[in-house]
Amino acid sequence: MARRKKIYEGKAKTLYEGPEPGTIVQYFKDDATAFNAEKKDVIEGKGVLNNMLSEYFMTGLTNVGIPNHFMKRLNMREQLVRACEIIPLEVIVRNYAAGSMAKRLGMDEGTQLPRPIVEYCLKNDKLGDPLVTEEHIAAFGWATQQDMDDILSLALRVNDFLAGVMYGVGIKLIDFKIEIGRVYEGDFMRLIVADEISPDSCRLWDIETGQKLDKDVFRRDLGSLTDAYSEVAKRLGVMPKASTPMTKPHLIN
Repeated sequence: MARRKKIYEGKAKTLYEGPEPGTIVQYFKDDATAFNAEKKDVIEGKGVLNNMLSEYFMTGLTNVGIPNHFMKRLNMREQLVRACEIIPLEVIVRNYAAGSMAKRLGMDEGTQLPRPIVEYCLKNDKLGDPLVTEEHIAAFGWATQQDMDDILSLALRVNDFLAGVMYGVGIKLIDFKIEIGRVYEGDFMRLIVADEISPDSCRLWDIETGQKLDKDVFRRDLGSLTDAYSEVAKRLGVMPKASTPMTKPHLIN
């Protein structure tokens, strides 16, 4: 078999050319990073969990009519996705104050916001993914005004879906980030949700206890990241409730 061509390697995923034109194989790594990669570790099983959870969420988006790049899961760590032109923005939807917003505005973490707030950051690791406004986005040509209207609509629809799914299993959706890509069909262009949706890209708190079930467990040294992600997967039915966290496969004699 010919060796696959690597297209891009990021902090948590590696992208390879797909088997057909217009497709990409997305590989989920076990690497965990925080604070713009200043804190790093390898968390065994994390990539498997994120692959399965992202499949669950993307499939759910498809079922409610929200376009996204997911095609199918190939194995425990890889999924086939549609190639798209990524808009260089992180789109963040916040339902409660947490993380950088809480620090920036001097708010207590967990304060419910009067309505979902959508923020945009420029995707640039060297600059620390700085917060940008719609004025910046328009002036520098990262997206058109029509794009921004469509991005806002997509982000809020994803928020409605995720918040409802999480509430149903006793989890509060604090915030999340997504990426948006452009796909072209002849002369027609449309925007779709891309990248991943997983506990790496969401803040998830237990409704009753406030326990964190997301990457803040790693950022703040609050325990086992795979235990936290496995708890989310078990509540959603992605993993059997009696199962143990995903680890490397073992040979059985």
